[in-house]
Amino acid sequence: MASFVTSSSILPLSCRLCLSHNQSSRTISVISAKEQQSPVSFGQRRLCRSQGSAAALKQDLFRSNSPWWNGIRGLFSGGGGAGIKQQTLEDIAKNIQDKKYKRVVVMAGAGISTPSGIPDFRSPGSGLYDNLQQYDLPYAEAIFEINFFHQNPNPFFALAKELYPGNYQPNLTHYFVHLLHVKGQLHRMYTQNIDGLERLAGIPPEMLVEAHGTFATATCTVCRRTYKGEDLRPEVMKGIVPKCATCKGIVKPDIVFFGEELPQHFFKYIKDFPLADLLIIMGTSLEVEPFASLAGAVRGSVPRLLINRDLVGPFAWGTQRPNDVVQLGDVVSGVRALADALGWTQELDAQMAAAAEKAARKTQE
Repeated sequence: MASFVTSSSILPLSCRLCLSHNQSSRTISVISAKEQQSPVSFGQRRLCRSQGSAAALKQDLFRSNSPWWNGIRGLFSGGGGAGIKQQTLEDIAKNIQDKKYKRVVVMAGAGISTPSGIPDFRSPGSGLYDNLQQYDLPYAEAIFEINFFHQNPNPFFALAKELYPGNYQPNLTHYFVHLLHVKGQLHRMYTQNIDGLERLAGIPPEMLVEAHGTFATATCTVCRRTYKGEDLRPEVMKGIVPKCATCKGIVKPDIVFFGEELPQHFFKYIKDFPLADLLIIMGTSLEVEPFASLAGAVRGSVPRLLINRDLVGPFAWGTQRPNDVVQLGDVVSGVRALADALGWTQELDAQMAAAAEKAARKTQE
């Protein structure tokens, strides 16, 4: 088990958190087992309920090759489906090729890291939450709750030993986003993952918004002295809770726990998403707020491409836009299909081969 990949999780015993809307305001509610509600900060990381039955129905329709699907699609698109050409993966690829999309925003979650060997939260028997039971936690989510961390940091650092960057290598999805950057068409990548694979693939930190934090930096929980993530690595690998050289407080990697505020750079979305001319969403369940809401933050005319195992978020229960494109199935296969349509396969394979050779040399050293 490695990188804390937080795109999908289920709250069995603890409070469920979700985003509630009304016409006059937008508030966050904590929904307990007794359905009692109380407000929390919009800037805090939290979970929301999935739209189960609607998602399942719409997913079946998306997978269907039935001739009446075009008519049914109108039910989910708020009308107007007839006579409006639904975009395809090939349409998206052609517009990228023709440089019509110059400000591509990418949203990514756990699903892009699982092909690197990192388990996600929900996979039965192998998901992160299942594996956390060995730490004898009061409930699985506690290991990523800030109040529990202050009481007992040992389970988190036991897990961090395996999570720490360097144990896993990027895969095709990370290198595809890097290639978008090389070609000058990536505006920003928003990731829920803290495994550092985006950086390892060569995506510059300024092109990344690591919405749930990073192991690249760390902060003392008492005096707030900052550290480089690599400074903590020797102690973490030895199973030692790192302590501040100044005050002896616990030094915590700058990972966003449940109950903590999101990093300030997350709010770049306020400028990034209105500027986007294409949104690519991949490998995420869109269940963790406020990250999940970003899928609806682009202008209505902007195409959204979902490369995912399942229909999620607005693709599952929201309004279907004529310029939305869905590529369901294995994420790596979906990204490779896009690369094939773009004619980028050779470049992508060469990039991955060079990275593998570099990693092999580093291992030998």
